[in-house]
This record gives sequence, structure tokens and C-alpha cells, in this order.
Amino acid sequence: MAARSAPLVRVVRSGLEESVHLGDVAVCDATGRLIASAGDPNRLVFVRSCTKPVQAAVAVDATRLELSDRLVAIMAASHNGEPVHLRAVRDVLRLGGLTEADLQTPADRPLDGASARRVREPRPLYHNCSGKHAGMLLASTRAGWPTATYRRRSHPLQRRILGAVQRLSGADDVAIGIDGCGAPVHGMGLRAAATMYAGLSDPDRQGALPQHQADHIASPRAQRHANTKFPAALADQIGQHARTPVLWARGAPTGRDGMSRRSVR
Repeated sequence: MAARSAPLVRVVRSGLEESVHLGDVAVCDATGRLIASAGDPNRLVFVRSCTKPVQAAVAVDATRLELSDRLVAIMAASHNGEPVHLRAVRDVLRLGGLTEADLQTPADRPLDGASARRVREPRPLYHNCSGKHAGMLLASTRAGWPTATYRRRSHPLQRRILGAVQRLSGADDVAIGIDGCGAPVHGMGLRAAATMYAGLSDPDRQGALPQHQADHIASPRAQRHANTKFPAALADQIGQHARTPVLWARGAPTGRDGMSRRSVR
């Protein structure tokens, strides 16, 4: 029998408990050892944007280019649609002779309130995943793969990304769905997802990937630079120098749910 979700947050107002928020937590090291947990550490979830560092690493490797830290950061980002982010997305596209018209992200408005008020209508460029998609397009043009089908799970780039996810997480039965941005999304247990993130922050465990891909994942480029020199690129900070990722699924009484991850020393 699967474990039940555990109370993680209690909302108390003037001594009265108004609501209880349930969730699941898995704390793992890079070997996959479960260090601590709450609720069901094997709860199946779609990892969604938490996969972006791996997706970016595989895309950067496929470009065979020495990309600037700024461009690698936006490829790994859930960005806010601020002008600095949009410039970076356009620069990634320009390297491949591509334009905004090649993006297959849904039309959206910037997440940043001030930026959203300045735009007239939703555009694919404003979507928080447009940097990831620009990186996928650049990788496809550089590798000679079709760009019109870059979001399909059968595309060569998506197959490479799936292989990287499997090797880092140790999960062979990764579920494949469609994320909100239209790209493939990977489903696995929280424990496997935590193991994947622990591997990203542990150079000794990056041997699960080909070295040229491991070099692009967490260490010198997409993650540390995104958190320091280019922090505004990422809506969620990754914490490059941390060692033990914590992942959980969370739910609220309204039915909203999600997934987050934290790296702790």
C-alpha cells in the first residue's frame, strides 16, 4: 500500500487552524540513497521545468559551440520575460539563423508584471520556456536535425534528453507526457527525481552521462552563472554548490498542485 501524503504546512489564524496542506518529500544523495522523507517518497510526478538543466546540457552539447554563460543560462531558465531575457532568447535564435517565428512555445505574456503591462498581445517569445525552446532549435540546426518537429518525442534531440534523464535518475520507466509549453515532459518518482538533481550537483556522479554532456550540466555554466552573474534569468534558482536536493509535490485545498526542488548543504 502506497504511503499517504503528509501534512507539510498548517495555516493558523488567531489560534484557529484554517487549512492543512499535504505533500510528499524525498531527500536523496547522488547514489539514490533515501536520506529522509515525508509522505510518499516514490510519488509519481512530472518533473516539468526541473528538467531544464538536463535539457539545456544536452542541447548545448549538440550545438558544438562555445556559448556564452548568458546564453546557456537562458536556455536553462524559466524566465520572467523581462527585456534582458528576451534579448538573450533572440541571440540564441540568431546563432542558428532562426527567428521568433520558429518558436513553438504557446503565445503568452511575460511573468514580470511591469514587462507584461508594456506588451500589446501574447507572443511565443514571452513564454517563460522560450529560452529552452530556442536552445532546442539551435541544437537542431547545428546538428542537422529538423526544426519543425523539435518538440516531438521521436526527435533526435528529445531522444538524447530522455537518455540523459534516465542515466542521471536511474529510472528506466520514465513516463513521457506533454508539458504546458508543448515539449516532452518526464514523469518519475520523487526519489528518482531527487537522485537526478543530486547527480547534477556532484561531479563524481556526472559520469552517468557522456563527459561532453556532463561538462555542460551544472558546474561552470548554466547553473552557477545563472545564480550569480545572470540571476534574473531564472525564476527558480538551482543552487549549484549544494549537495543534497530535496524534492516534493505539494497540494492545496483548491486542487492546485506542483513540484519544487531545493538543494541543501
